[in-house]
This record gives sequence, C-alpha cells and structure tokens, in this order.
Amino acid sequence: MPTYLIFLIIVTIAGCSSPDIKPWERGNLAKDAMRFGSDPLIDATEDHIYFSKEGTSGGRSFAGGGCGCN
Repeated sequence: MPTYLIFLIIVTIAGCSSPDIKPWERGNLAKDAMRFGSDPLIDATEDHIYFSKEGTSGGRSFAGGGCGCN
C-alpha cells in the first residue's frame, strides 16, 4: 500500500472521532448563531438566489431540476 493512502486512512479515522465537549462549552454550541437557518433574511436571500439559478422553488426542502422535471 502506498504511504499516502495509509496516511489518508489514518487522518480520516482520526477526524471522525467524537470531540470531547466539556459542560462549560455546551453553552456556546446552544447559541442561535450555531443552528442552521439562524438568520431569516440570509435564508430568504439564499433561497432567492437558488431559485434564480436553478429555476425551482423551495430548493432546500425537496428535489427538483431546472428543466421542470421533478
């Protein structure tokens, strides 16, 4: 096996290990800024950009193509 492949496997396994979150750090993870969709204005802007580029509406909730075939 090539050494770069072994290194890649080791790095992948180490990167998937669960982080050790201390109790005093949980408050930072519970902030509104840490959740997906924390700013409605940014979400609406991103939805508009996606709609304009892809030709679909509601691009985050269901699949669809720009050609009109769902």
